[in-house]
Amino acid sequence: MFPFTHIFVGIGSNGSRIVNGIETDSVVKVSLNPARYLLRPGEYEERLVNFFSNVPKNSFVWLVLDDTQINREIMEIILEALPSDSIRLAYVLTPKVELINRKPEWADEFETVFYDSLWDFLKEDVPLGRAFEEASKNISEMFSRLYHYLESEMLVNIDYADLFSMIRGGNVGIMRLLREVDFSWHWGIWERGLVGILVGKDFPLSGAHGILSRFQEILSEKDIIWGVITDKNIKGSEVLALLVKRW
Repeated sequence: MFPFTHIFVGIGSNGSRIVNGIETDSVVKVSLNPARYLLRPGEYEERLVNFFSNVPKNSFVWLVLDDTQINREIMEIILEALPSDSIRLAYVLTPKVELINRKPEWADEFETVFYDSLWDFLKEDVPLGRAFEEASKNISEMFSRLYHYLESEMLVNIDYADLFSMIRGGNVGIMRLLREVDFSWHWGIWERGLVGILVGKDFPLSGAHGILSRFQEILSEKDIIWGVITDKNIKGSEVLALLVKRW
């Protein structure tokens, strides 16, 4: 399969922090400042259109943003400018709001809208700024891992065909990077999953199969795509899970 260009677009301070934290130089990272758009909307929109209307064919375009009106306005400009063959994905921060319960009007513009309600980071004893920093770091690492999985030779492989089959068709989803998988969590609302497991050199393959079988049990459509990659620097295992359901 021919190579794909990955473009990660951070809209606003949190989205930009996430995108700039992605640990690979093989993707295109774009940071957008809504304040500059507000100061010179006509000029800024022209620059956005000029850039995004010329992205390479069949590019993966991830829009990463807080769910605010000004961010959505910039998002709409980008979506209108993108070539029709672009693969459009969103990662939206929705603090304490479960987006799965309300489909936004703009969601139909994307193949899948991933969201994060940030419950894992918003705690009473953690300052809000630090919570967002920790969440941003975690999400950046997820994107780094996903790109690494797609571009690496895996022991059991995940490829772009697998990703396409999972994200196509108008879905809502979550992404999680887990050192330990708590199967008492509310996994059961999701229908299908793509699960990548990073394991140390001495981690038994049977352990990976055990994790995958548990995911298959809880996904309502029993539809799971999985892959395993080994890393001699990893102790134990790490799981990257993309879980989706139709709106």
